[in-house]
Amino acid sequence: MRLLTFLKDGTARLGVAQDGGVVDLTARAPDLGGLRQVLCAGALERVAAIASGVAPDHGQGDIRYLPPVPDPEKIVCVGVNYPERDAEYGDGGFKAPAFPSIFMRTRESLVGHGEPIVRPPESKQLDYEGEIAIVIGREGRRVPEARAHEVVAGLMLLNEGSVRDWLRHAKFNVTQGKNFERSGAAGPWMVTADAFPEGYDDLSLTTRVNGETRQHDNTRRLLFSFRYLIAYISTFMRLRPGDLISTGTPTGAGARFDPPRYLAPGDVVEVESPRIGVLQNPVMDEAQDEH
Repeated sequence: MRLLTFLKDGTARLGVAQDGGVVDLTARAPDLGGLRQVLCAGALERVAAIASGVAPDHGQGDIRYLPPVPDPEKIVCVGVNYPERDAEYGDGGFKAPAFPSIFMRTRESLVGHGEPIVRPPESKQLDYEGEIAIVIGREGRRVPEARAHEVVAGLMLLNEGSVRDWLRHAKFNVTQGKNFERSGAAGPWMVTADAFPEGYDDLSLTTRVNGETRQHDNTRRLLFSFRYLIAYISTFMRLRPGDLISTGTPTGAGARFDPPRYLAPGDVVEVESPRIGVLQNPVMDEAQDEH
């Protein structure tokens, strides 16, 4: 099942994507609330029953996409989780880290599928990072690795956009460069966990800019698996329904080319994982008159 959040007639709505259209769950069951509320209530089976056998209410081209979970409590991001990423940082040859690198994003830093990601006036170094994100479906603290799958609601795609020069404004953090408003994207929908009965260890991931492949890898090569990340992160924070864990990007970000190939207005970024879908976003400059 593919669950999405969308705008129609100026109102945020919850839906199920199917057959080129969208079943409007908000119209059919207003008490459901948004996707985070559905997950908190453990109502995915009810959602599936509502959407079963009904015709779409809207065409996918007639809506505006929001991030599937527009109001997560936490967005936890993992850095340097594919083998060659260490070499990209010039660390003198690959040495597997003992623990994952972790940082946080704000929900205001992400837009939905099809919406422009914006380059801020403070920098020309807006970069792309295609990733797969885990959506948490059940509360958990100190979740054992062997039971990590029990707290997964599903997966979505994420363009973990970065403003590169702002990543180095301080010695020990990347927060500034990872949180410019509308600098990244999430979506197009959450694919529920039952679509991955064999697990998450063989998912391909590709990022294209203007149709050119820039990143390509597979989750079987992750340094830290989805199971491990859930166990590790839940050691020090309580995971709650709707929280996101973005699991890292492959080699090939624009900053690593010589010369760098940063995003510019008019570019189109696509992040694809065949089992999940395609997240596509154009790039534009931020309006100078915003306050």
